[in-house]
Amino acid sequence: MFADADLDAAAKKASVMYDDSGQVCLAGTRLLVEASVRDEFLERFHRFSDAHVLGDSREPATTVSPMIHPEHVDRVAGFVERAREHGDTILRGGRRSELGGADGLWYEPTLIEPLNNDSEVVQHEIFGPVLTFQTFTDEADAIRLANSTAYGLSAIVYTGSQERAERMGRAIRAGTIWTNCFLVRDLTAPFGGCGISGIGREGGDYALDFYSDLKMFQVLDGTTN
Repeated sequence: MFADADLDAAAKKASVMYDDSGQVCLAGTRLLVEASVRDEFLERFHRFSDAHVLGDSREPATTVSPMIHPEHVDRVAGFVERAREHGDTILRGGRRSELGGADGLWYEPTLIEPLNNDSEVVQHEIFGPVLTFQTFTDEADAIRLANSTAYGLSAIVYTGSQERAERMGRAIRAGTIWTNCFLVRDLTAPFGGCGISGIGREGGDYALDFYSDLKMFQVLDGTTN
């Protein structure tokens, strides 16, 4: 998120990454914000995140549904505890929710500011209601951070500049890149990831290649009539 973006829209969309307890493959779990608007962004982000309601996914008011299994809750909690031990800063959450008691499947929406870019919570996929928060100084710094992990399924860029959006779209290593929006899908467009986020593409004609076995056939010139 760049300083020239709509801060309210960006912060609100960032808080949406807690939906479904973060169990969404396309969710943008690493928040990269231009340093000059760090505090303004966080104030808005916390305000929108405070409005989340943890509960039964069948209830209309629920925005953060339970996680899939008790073992997964333990896994997410393990990431957060190791982050504390590493010296990362917990900006919000960082605890199991009391909802559901000792066997509950909810973890509080959590935001972690890592000690450095090598932190486990930055470099590994948590797949829970845990986001990381980092700041950058300029476009080159933002690209460096965005491309610094082995993953590359999707990215979201918030900016008021069309030129910057195009530069970032070309430079970020991800299969899908949205600008000022999220989860706007055209099912005829290619879908897939870069790095360890997947091989090949689905969607439209691209899916024909994905579900086909390609064969190479060669004949030495001059050896047949």
